[in-house]
Amino acid sequence: MEIDPEQPVIDGRCEWCRDYPLYVPYHDNEWGKPVSDDRDLFERLTLLGAQSSLGLNSVLKRREEYRKAFYNFDPYKVAVMGRNGGVFDLMNNKGIIRKEDKIWSAITNAQAFIRVVKEFGSFEKYILSFFPEGRRIVNHPKSYFEIRYSSPISDAISKDMYKRGFNYCTSIICYEFLQWAGFINDHFENCRFKYTSTPS
Repeated sequence: MEIDPEQPVIDGRCEWCRDYPLYVPYHDNEWGKPVSDDRDLFERLTLLGAQSSLGLNSVLKRREEYRKAFYNFDPYKVAVMGRNGGVFDLMNNKGIIRKEDKIWSAITNAQAFIRVVKEFGSFEKYILSFFPEGRRIVNHPKSYFEIRYSSPISDAISKDMYKRGFNYCTSIICYEFLQWAGFINDHFENCRFKYTSTPS
């Protein structure tokens, strides 16, 4: 769908969410909404890694299958899926993206995720340690020309995550994660969902 940079909000929503039907509930109910629960954060991180080079719609339409395959994104259960043929089972699961390096990445990321939670108390606290005064950010873009795809914060998080053993955590993926989990709110200024909230 062609984007009009001068008209970023249509029918009260950020215009980009009209690209795919699943983007509307994603935009309305999740994107930019603060999330603090470790399981929910691990879910977003895993799905963003799986969609790398494919697009978010590729995992949103498989989300329920991913939840079944990855124990509802319990990082402690995912961390040991490499044992006893777990990866083989996932490679034969037609409901998910069957790319072996992405499957292994979910497992190693779960292990790194657990280490971070043990060190910081929660993944939310770890992420917020990169933010000024530990506070989430609300940006006020008024056109597509002001939209970012990375930032110094996502750069720093990406670099640190790679050092900690995470995979599929480029600065762009990290920035998408920050948006999806509401660490950064990038809804356009006139979007009626900019300041709504849902339970985290």
